[in-house]
Amino acid sequence: MELKKYALAIVASMSCTAFGAYLYSRYQVATQSAAIVQPAPFEQNIGKFASQTYAPTNFVEAAEMSVNAVVHVKILKEQRQQTYGYGNQFDDPFFQFFFGPRPQQVPQSTPDLSVVGAGSGVIISDDGYIVTNNHVIESADKIEVSLNDRTTYEAQLIGTDPTTDIALLKIDATGLHYLQFGNSDAIKVGEWVLAVGNPFNLTSTVTAGIVSAKSRSIGIMSSGAQNMGIESFIQTDAAVNPGNSGGALVSTSGELIGINTAIASTTGSYSGYSFAVPAAIAQKVVQDLKQYGEVQRALLGVSITDVTPEIQKRYKLASVRGVLISQVSDGGAAKEAGLKEGDVIISVDNEDVNTVPALQEKIGRKRPGESVKIDVIHDGEQKQYVVTLRNIRGTTGIVKLDENQKTLGATLEPISDTDMQKLRIRNGLKITKLSDGKLKQNGIKEGFIIVKANRMPVASATEFQQIVATASEGLFISGIYPNGKTAYYAIDLED
Repeated sequence: MELKKYALAIVASMSCTAFGAYLYSRYQVATQSAAIVQPAPFEQNIGKFASQTYAPTNFVEAAEMSVNAVVHVKILKEQRQQTYGYGNQFDDPFFQFFFGPRPQQVPQSTPDLSVVGAGSGVIISDDGYIVTNNHVIESADKIEVSLNDRTTYEAQLIGTDPTTDIALLKIDATGLHYLQFGNSDAIKVGEWVLAVGNPFNLTSTVTAGIVSAKSRSIGIMSSGAQNMGIESFIQTDAAVNPGNSGGALVSTSGELIGINTAIASTTGSYSGYSFAVPAAIAQKVVQDLKQYGEVQRALLGVSITDVTPEIQKRYKLASVRGVLISQVSDGGAAKEAGLKEGDVIISVDNEDVNTVPALQEKIGRKRPGESVKIDVIHDGEQKQYVVTLRNIRGTTGIVKLDENQKTLGATLEPISDTDMQKLRIRNGLKITKLSDGKLKQNGIKEGFIIVKANRMPVASATEFQQIVATASEGLFISGIYPNGKTAYYAIDLED
């Protein structure tokens, strides 16, 4: 990942081996002068002040609603230990004369599960569905969940979405305390919020702060998900530390408005700002994982950039607002609807959008086949288009990413830490079984470890499938066999 702008840490784990930190070199501060505005006379403001409502100074009710719905998530990983058993016979004739044949001790390898990381999760239904961050559980061989009353369950992983850093778990329990999703769109900058989680393994910790920004992009999810990451975080100054990841961002009315995900820090611990995935995004991901087993990504089919003063001048825009379409993809939803390069998107479904993250969030809530109203400015004129969104294959149907597995003819699993150390690689996806398909046809053998696909590092089947699904000019795979031999394969996906 390119290092620039400011320090960021994903805050899931108490162990460096389980979860990496995304670190940037320093803050870059931009200042802007503001006009001085003289206040109105006090008498004119009396009615205004009297009609305003203020946030409560007592957060007890919201905290009580939250602590029993936030769980401690422990990540267990298999560590193999050397033990000794007995062979068929002992070769000392003297010993055999008195005691008979004795088996010989031979080394055996036995699995041992140990806790390598920890984070938080939020119960979202009384029958045990739990939402957390993908980065909290992505390296786990086993997931253990502890409730606020110290009851412990083994959790089943229902599904993950690296593009939003959301994962869905399920425990076998009923009658649980849970939080309802709130309206993250309605939350305003300046409102009080609570962050609930398990920082530093301190269970049921509640902190308070205000929403300091919305639709914030911090550049932590673009590389691992082939530049398809959706970043439109709620930024707060509620204290969040390692172990808080996957925990709840809660409104003063006790509703879940976000999933705490990252912090801005130069040290790896809280130093001012934290970031949460909005409930509107998390809820859609959860629904997709429950219903389809995969997240259904709707795509507009454009390359976009924020409108800057330079872009305003170049395109002769009336103001610095909206999102510029810099490129329109052939066969995409936008081109089919009539949008063009140079159009400036100013609203989606009659809601203003002024930044790339805001536009990504609006589109990211939709599924392929759904339509949106998009208002654009082109050559000084405002026009509205109805766009039917498409999936990553350019069609409007529901996509099952595991269809790629049938086409490629392979069963894939993440490489173990032992193999990574042995082969001196940082990531990889092992082919454990091959059937008739593209990989076998191109000479790939079982046991091959895919390290990169189309120059993108791969560490999970979901990442690999997304790369395959969006590959337009074939697939170039590089990797290594267990004997250390490297290999490269170019695969034509069209024939």
